Amino acid sequence: MTESNQTIIPEFLLLGLHIQGEQQHLFYVLFLAMYLTTILGNLLLIVFILLDSHLHTPMYFFLSNLSFSDLCFSSVTMPKMLQNMQNQVPSMPYAECLTQMYFFLLFADLESFLLMAMAYDRYVAICFPLHYTSIMSPKLCVYLVVMSWVMTMFHALLHTLLMTRLSFCENNVIPHFFCDLSALLKLACSDTHVNKLVIFIMGGFVAVIPFLLIIMSYARIVSSILKFLSVRSIHKIFSTCGSHLSVVSLFYVTAGTLYLCPPANNSTKKETVMALMYTVVTPMLNPFIYSLKNRDMHDALRRVLCKNKIPYCL
Repeated sequence: MTESNQTIIPEFLLLGLHIQGEQQHLFYVLFLAMYLTTILGNLLLIVFILLDSHLHTPMYFFLSNLSFSDLCFSSVTMPKMLQNMQNQVPSMPYAECLTQMYFFLLFADLESFLLMAMAYDRYVAICFPLHYTSIMSPKLCVYLVVMSWVMTMFHALLHTLLMTRLSFCENNVIPHFFCDLSALLKLACSDTHVNKLVIFIMGGFVAVIPFLLIIMSYARIVSSILKFLSVRSIHKIFSTCGSHLSVVSLFYVTAGTLYLCPPANNSTKKETVMALMYTVVTPMLNPFIYSLKNRDMHDALRRVLCKNKIPYCL
C-alpha cells in the first residue's frame, strides 16, 4: 500500500528566495554582482599567487586552494539560483539535484579543512618561527591539501549514496534556492534516521572538530604574542586574527546551526538567510579579508604589473 502511493519524481521545484515580484530584478542584479565579484576576486588571487614567486609559501599555497574552493563553492549554487530567478517555474531534474548536492557538500567540507590548515600554518609561524620551515615543508602542505580533498570527496559521496536509497512521494517542492541536504530529507517519505545519524556524526568530524582546532590555534597564538610583542604589534595581530575569525565564525556558525540543530528550531526563511551567508557572502569576502588588505599581496600586485610593464607600477 505504501509503495503504491510512492512515485518516481523526475524533477524538483525550487521555490528560491522569498522576494516580492517588484524586487526580483533588483535582487537579481545584486546577486549577479556579488557572484561576479566572487569569481573575479578569487581568480585574481590565484593568478597573483601563481605569478609571484615571493608568494610561493605555505600560507599562500593554502590561500590559493581556499580561493579555488570558494570559486567552485559559489559556482555550485549561484548560477542556478540566478537562472531560476528568471524562470516562472524553476525546476531541476532529480540527477542534477543530487549532483548539485554532492558538489555543494564537497566544497563546503573542503573549505572547512582548508581553514583549519591555514590556522595551523599561522600557529606554527607565530609560536615556532625558528622551526617553521622544517615543520611546514612542501611535502606536508601537499599532504594536507590532498587529504582534505580525499576526505571531503568521501564524505560528500557517502551522503549522496544515502540519499539515493530514499523514496520521494508526490511532494517535490524544495523551499530553498538549491538542493540542500536537509531540505531533501524533509521531502523523503521513507525512513531517514540513518541519514540524520550520519549527518550528526560526520558533521562533528568535518565541522566541529576543525572549528575547535581553529579556535585552539588562535588561542595559542594570542597567548604567545601577549608575552613578547609590543602593544602596537599586539593590536595589529589582534586585528588580523579578528578578521580571520569573523569569516570562520560566519561560515561555521551558520552552517552548524543549519545542519546540526533540530530542524524544528529553524524556519524556512531563516534557513535560506543562513545558507546565503555561507554560500554567497563568505566566498565573496574571503579574498578581501585574507589577501587584498595584505601588504604581501599589494607588493605582489606591484611586482606583477611592473614585470609586465603596465603603467600602474609607476
